[in-house]
Amino acid sequence: MFLSARNIEAHFLNFAQQGKHNRMQLYCNSLTSYKRLDTLEVKVGDLVIGNHHPIRIQTMTTTDTMDTAATVAQTIRCIEAGAELVRITAPSKKEAENLLAIKKELRRQGYHTPLVADIHFTPNAAEIAARIVEKVRINPGNYVDKKKFETLDYTDSEYQEEIDRIRERFTPLVKICQENGTAMRIGTNHGSLSDRIMSRYGDTPMGMVESAMEFLRIAEDLSYRNIVLSMKASNPQVMVQAYRLLVQTMQQELGHSYPLHLGVTEAGDGEDGRIKSAIGIGTLLEDGVGDTIRVSLTEDPEFELPVCRDIIKRYTNRTPTPEATTTPLIHVPYSPFTYKRRDSEAVENIGAKQVPVVVADYRNAAALQPADLTAIGYTYDEPSDKWNIADAAADYIYTADQVPAFGLPGTLRVVLNAATWNTLAEKDQYLPYYTTTEYLQAGKAGPKAKEQFIAVNCDNLDTPEIASLLQLATDPQQAATMVFCAGSTGPTAMANVRRFFTLLLEKNITVPVIIHSSSQQETNDQHLIHHATEAGALLLDGFGDGIWLTNQPMDASQYATLNNVAFGILQATRTRISKTEYISCPSCGRTLFDLQETTARIRAVTHHLKGVKIAIMGCIVNGPGEMADADFGYVGSGVGKITLYRGKEIVKKGLNSDVAVDELINLIRDNGMWVEKN
Repeated sequence: MFLSARNIEAHFLNFAQQGKHNRMQLYCNSLTSYKRLDTLEVKVGDLVIGNHHPIRIQTMTTTDTMDTAATVAQTIRCIEAGAELVRITAPSKKEAENLLAIKKELRRQGYHTPLVADIHFTPNAAEIAARIVEKVRINPGNYVDKKKFETLDYTDSEYQEEIDRIRERFTPLVKICQENGTAMRIGTNHGSLSDRIMSRYGDTPMGMVESAMEFLRIAEDLSYRNIVLSMKASNPQVMVQAYRLLVQTMQQELGHSYPLHLGVTEAGDGEDGRIKSAIGIGTLLEDGVGDTIRVSLTEDPEFELPVCRDIIKRYTNRTPTPEATTTPLIHVPYSPFTYKRRDSEAVENIGAKQVPVVVADYRNAAALQPADLTAIGYTYDEPSDKWNIADAAADYIYTADQVPAFGLPGTLRVVLNAATWNTLAEKDQYLPYYTTTEYLQAGKAGPKAKEQFIAVNCDNLDTPEIASLLQLATDPQQAATMVFCAGSTGPTAMANVRRFFTLLLEKNITVPVIIHSSSQQETNDQHLIHHATEAGALLLDGFGDGIWLTNQPMDASQYATLNNVAFGILQATRTRISKTEYISCPSCGRTLFDLQETTARIRAVTHHLKGVKIAIMGCIVNGPGEMADADFGYVGSGVGKITLYRGKEIVKKGLNSDVAVDELINLIRDNGMWVEKN
């Protein structure tokens, strides 16, 4: 199937219509209960992927592949940290050949974990590696095609000639894999789509899917099915849409699905990298989509494995569940393949086209003091009696039954339990928080605030209470002050809250909704994964006018962390920008400078540039492509040499790495996006 650019929009609209009328076998088994997607079974050495086998975790070495001892040592550290597959770059024939020495030494030391050769640009290297290691990863964007950022115009017959050229170059690798029992990953990267794909499909999830399907169709014709696929992007929204579209395409065209390798590429480091990865990977795993994962952090590869474990821990003992107690979601009143924020009416600063708000949870706080608000972005200066407000400052604070005894900053609103709020003589500066039962009992006659927060328990939406609440919400006068705070517990919590949003869409209810994610995990890292998955998955689909994170139990040591995570989730879903965004690749054997050190140096001097996107790439494999999503790019172009980009445009080439960071700052200044630190 070939699509001209003018037909792409119509094609997406067709998917949207299918989303409205078809069951969700389009990309997963159920939107209201957990069931893994049925896939083919793929063998990688003695490891089996897909077909309901455990979700496998993997990573990639960062050493020079020609340094056998260093690569073996790092591979062992990764295996001992839990990696079930280890990927090693093979950028040319010599590195591919050295995989044999690496494999022999690992086997000699008693390590039999499957190895994966990572191939870009060099089919000859892939053909060598396929005879040595258990799996070969190829990138369909650069296996045959080249990327020069040129717009190409093909007739259908000319396009078919290009497909025939791919078939001729790809077939030898398929046959070698068949002969040697080698598995393959067809790994599409958003940042390295070929000029040919870009010219016909654009920079879209559909282009990513078609890039992989061209190769997959050839493999199917050759009766080779030992294949895993991936659709990686640095933007979790693009990544999730591409995987969903890939599953739908495979099911409709082939009648079956291949196992999927999930990952957000160039996720970055630290908390931001973990949040972005959890959102992208977790959103799909929640729907039972995904069979192996890799978390791509700009850190040593051993540190990726604990994050992988925290992500899949949520699903390790999650057995297929019967449909939730609510009515199964059959018709979908939104498109899961395109982003559109749900329409809502504004209630003060919540809803409509306003950025999502953040609610800080201080329910268990001792007697509040001004210093306690520093954790959520408000610093009190006693001599001037003024508040300094950070970019990532919470909009609301929930204090349960405690009425603060000091003057609050004007941008911070206090939410109290309704029973306490009702006792106040001066109610205007506070907001009530009702349970659904309390709100219904208050009815239309009770005292009103400009904003009324209403807790909605989405565990069971088929109750008379919920029906009555939604009926009230259809009254424009009543709805004008309502703000729903939707939450759920248990293994299908995200699906339950999503079901609530679909009810609102079906009934044309435009009350704004704050997503209330509550975590009962054991560690801060697990709390982060929980919130990023539960709230991030909904935000990616255009749901949510605010975010409220709660840990159980809650204490003062968590206030700052939860506030940072909340703003990190909004940043990663591109729904509210409060800080500099870094698109930073994980280091690998292709990296041409010290990526971790350089990333830290660039962060140190640019972290105050709110809304600026800076890409830091070790080499040119994905670098120039991901520049399209960044304002500025810092890309390795030779040993110790850096090329600077403005978007996709090369600005300076061949800079020495010791001056390149300063030159990056000058470039940001020259483009009018530099501000001095406060």
